[in-house]
Amino acid sequence: QFEDFDVEELAPVDGPAVNYLLIGSDSREGVDPNAPDAAVVGDVSGRRSDTIMILRQEEDGNGAAILSLNRDLWVTHADTGRQQRINAAYNRGADVLAATITAEYGIPINHVVDINFVGFESLVEAIGGVTICFEFETRDTGSGLAQPPGCNRLDGAQALAYARGRNYEELRDGDWRKEPTADLGRVLRQQNFLRIAVDEALNKLAGDPSVVRGLLDAAGQSLVLDPNLDPISAAGTLKKAFATGLNTFTLQAEGANIDGNSVLLALDTPENTAVLDYFRGFGALPVPPTTIPG
Repeated sequence: QFEDFDVEELAPVDGPAVNYLLIGSDSREGVDPNAPDAAVVGDVSGRRSDTIMILRQEEDGNGAAILSLNRDLWVTHADTGRQQRINAAYNRGADVLAATITAEYGIPINHVVDINFVGFESLVEAIGGVTICFEFETRDTGSGLAQPPGCNRLDGAQALAYARGRNYEELRDGDWRKEPTADLGRVLRQQNFLRIAVDEALNKLAGDPSVVRGLLDAAGQSLVLDPNLDPISAAGTLKKAFATGLNTFTLQAEGANIDGNSVLLALDTPENTAVLDYFRGFGALPVPPTTIPG
């Protein structure tokens, strides 16, 4: 569990749906500096929220949706009243990040799950890797991603490099071309990875129940949960929710420069309002841009 976690920052579950804040932390705790993939993880002190997602699980596990919040969104931090990037709130605790999301977007957070880089790799390894398809030869010199064209089975290290890379390039017509959408493309790759990983994990569990032990062992070593979360109960309803289809969303945003900071500002659009209302708990599920069948 989190140390010094203020559970009062979490909303009580008072309806049929539950919102989970999923944090992909760039904490290096547990990284072996001599491991072959240490360069992928890097050497950065402290911690930041490298990935921020809100998972909404519907009543009794009847469906699920993910809202990815770009780490560069410019928001007002709940504890200080200062405007900063959203990922900086995590420096002062997962509870501060949860409170900031609620204050900024009106989304109640019922539970928090934090996974670090080491945990990410171990969970991927526990399901035997994840298959990602690449149209072109692909690399990311920053994260260490290197993949030939085709549908390739990624191990934990390459899956991490795929999900967190910010210098994604494809070899087209003899030239390396950088993916033009920058961090937005990274968010979409993370969502794509999550949908595929969940689908493969469910298929693996159905065909080989012994995988459960490996997943539980990996999760126990790598996940940090808020004090109110019962992992066994949550796992049962989430498994059902993922099996019925996972809808994914992002917020429309525009780039801006504020006090020398390159940031993103969420737009006041009907599309954003519809998405936020759904995750707030008083709107219908919008037509998602992407859905993976159960």
